[in-house]
Formats: sequence, structure tokens, C-alpha cells
Amino acid sequence: MVSAPNLPSGGSMVVEYSRLLESAHRIGRALHDLDDQALTDAIRVEAERELTAAESAELGDLTGRAQQAVLLSREDASPVQVAAADQLLNEDPFGPDELFSAIDPTAAAVAAAHWLASAAEVAAETSGEDPTLVVRSADDIEALPHRTPTVVLGRILDDDDTPKEAVTELVRHAMHITDGLYLDPATLQEQLDDLEENIAEYTGEDDPDMANIALRLTPLDPKRPARDLLEDLLIGIHGCWLIHSESADLEEDEDLGDAEEWDDEQAEEHSRRSRARFSELVRQTAAANRDRLS
Repeated sequence: MVSAPNLPSGGSMVVEYSRLLESAHRIGRALHDLDDQALTDAIRVEAERELTAAESAELGDLTGRAQQAVLLSREDASPVQVAAADQLLNEDPFGPDELFSAIDPTAAAVAAAHWLASAAEVAAETSGEDPTLVVRSADDIEALPHRTPTVVLGRILDDDDTPKEAVTELVRHAMHITDGLYLDPATLQEQLDDLEENIAEYTGEDDPDMANIALRLTPLDPKRPARDLLEDLLIGIHGCWLIHSESADLEEDEDLGDAEEWDDEQAEEHSRRSRARFSELVRQTAAANRDRLS
């Protein structure tokens, strides 16, 4: 297409339906007009490198130029990348930096959803709370973006969705919203009905004015849905630790003295130990439920 674009002929020209393909033909026509073979060859080589990088990213190899895929959202997740993200989370259940720099964000979010579910189960066992609601409860301790983690936990722990199903559907939905599409009008109508009911209850009006009310169509940032989801899921794991830490017995840290008299250094040491104990419990739970990722 770049080397052999559709050119005007007989007063007309073939235009591709695909915007992507037509963009390639437009570049080809511009190069044809410039008539610079060296420039055309250089651009063709660069295009081939980009295609090779895209193919590598699809196969789960994000080395070299393919690493730019960490900035993109994809509707599906490479099993190779999910496994790599799972290993990183096993090393640090709170989420190491490499999840954002070396892993496709959709795949990283799939693994993070599995580890969030495990963290929620650990927190629930310690606190006695419903595991699907622990991140929402943690918002009472520290302000957290709890909506998305709560949705994901509900789908995995209540609806028996796999982490991949929960994550890819959320990402896919947000990507369609970006394109101006809402693929499930029935669900949208349910959201509108719930919103009107909540406003009526709040205002005490039977027929509330909805003219100036905004409805969020996706809990994710539609400009960067997969990365936004990954961030929220890792924050959700932090929230699970907050619940666990608040509920866990402090007797294990008696050597630090009376908790009410801890100075900043002692409190920091307790936090470090608490995170380590929580991480080990989450590793055990994640390993016991490894079939979720299959």
C-alpha cells in the first residue's frame, strides 16, 4: 500500500473502507508525488519494523521496539504475558514497577485480577467481611478508587468469571465507548433506571429532573482503559492489606512494644512486617486457586 498505493485513474480513485488501510494509501500517494526512492525505501523499512514489532507484541514478546505496546490497550491478553505478570506478582503481590514497563497492560490486569481476588479472600478471612466488598470497606480507612476492583471481585468471586473474562470484557467495553459505541443498550437502560431511582430516593421526588445528571458509561478511563484498570486493581490489593492489617492480631509484633506508644520508626517496621505476612498469605491463596488463570 505504501509502495503501491491506489492512485487516481480516469477521474476517480479507489478509497479503502478501513481508515488504517486508507492512511497507508495516502502515505503512498504522498511518496509517489515526492518521487524520492531513497525516502520511499526508508519509510518502507520503518513500516516493516513496526509490523514486526506488532507481531512480536501479539506473541507476548515485548522486547525492543515491541515494548511500546505497554502503552496500548488490547481487547485480548497473551497467555505468555499473563504468565510473566503472574510471576512478577508472585515476587511482589503489591505490584512491581515492571508490570507497567515490561508487560502488556491487559495481560498484567488479568494476572492482577487473580491476585486481587486472592488478596480479598485473605482480607475477608481476617476481618470476617464479604470478600467482594473488602476494597469498598478499605475506602473508610484510606480514600481508594474502589468501584472497579469491587466490580472485578464480584465477577470473579460471585459470578465465577475467570480473571481474563472479567478484565477483557471491561477493557473491550471501554474501548467501544471510545469509538462512540455502546454494545449493550439493555444494560444501559438498567443503569438509567437505577440512576433515576436513586435520584428520586435522594430528592424525594417521584419524577426527578434528569436534565443535568451525568451517567458514567465505563468505570475506566476510555483513553487508557487497560492501564487504568491495572492501576485500580493494584490499589485494590493495597486496600485488602489495609483491611487485613487493621483486623490482624498485633501480638506478632510484641517485640516492638506497646502499639499505642510506637514512634514513626516502630510503626514503619510494623507496616513492613505486616505487608510481608500479608504477601505470604496471598501467595498461598493465589497458588491454591491457580486454575483461575488457566
